[in-house]
Amino acid sequence: MNSTQLQLEAKLFKGFGDPSRLAILEVIAEKPITVSEIVEQTEFSQPNVSMHLACLLDCGLVQKRKEGRNIYYQLSGDEVKEVINTARKIISAHSKELFECTRY
Repeated sequence: MNSTQLQLEAKLFKGFGDPSRLAILEVIAEKPITVSEIVEQTEFSQPNVSMHLACLLDCGLVQKRKEGRNIYYQLSGDEVKEVINTARKIISAHSKELFECTRY
């Protein structure tokens, strides 16, 4: 595997690597919603949500569409949800080790 590929994979996982971004991905996985709805459901501040959405948009995990005066955010594809579901399976299988892990 070449270093460019590894760097891209590391960047992808950084997108998933923040609890706030994961919470936002979780909220928008159900249906496209606005920033206001994300703020309401996550209880994060609007600037915080906007900052994380910008990151998620930049790395391609989220997409947006304008409908009238509203902008709706949604996952960029089923693959994003699959990654989250796969992570949950790994966590379920290795929860004790992950909980006790002190390296990261």
